[in-house]
Amino acid sequence: MSTLVALAVIFTQLSLLAFGGGNTILPEMQRQVVEVHRWMSAQDFTALFALAQAAPGPNMMVVPLVGWHVAGWSGVLVSSLAKFGPSSILTGIVLGLWRRFKDRPWRKVVQAGLVPMTVGLVTASAFLITEATTTEWLLGVITAAVAALSVRTKLHPLWLLGGGALAALALL
Repeated sequence: MSTLVALAVIFTQLSLLAFGGGNTILPEMQRQVVEVHRWMSAQDFTALFALAQAAPGPNMMVVPLVGWHVAGWSGVLVSSLAKFGPSSILTGIVLGLWRRFKDRPWRKVVQAGLVPMTVGLVTASAFLITEATTTEWLLGVITAAVAALSVRTKLHPLWLLGGGALAALALL
């Protein structure tokens, strides 16, 4: 299978699995590009993810970055269309149905069931990124502290990331 076809298949599948936002598919995206296809290391994937999060724009900017890393401009185009196209079409269809059945009791049950699934997927993503970047115990402590501050305060994530980076530079 060619690289571009593999990118299209992977990101189309991920597109249709991204319940609760793009970060929910990070563990599978990382598994595919790092472990299955060996297109990059876990550290490279994490660096691309960090770059995508620091850049303005949607939080799934990691998709075109992965495409670029794997296959240049063609990879950017294929990975972006495959990731954003199917989910956009499906969202339009489901939104119409969601509005049509707005008063049905089963709708609340579906919504309630999607919440824990989304929380679990986002948590798995956080663990994946932490595992790939935490190579020393002190980095684990800094990561845990930044995560706790993120949950307990309203500080902007970039300030937290910057503070964590400075702490790591000062202590390591």
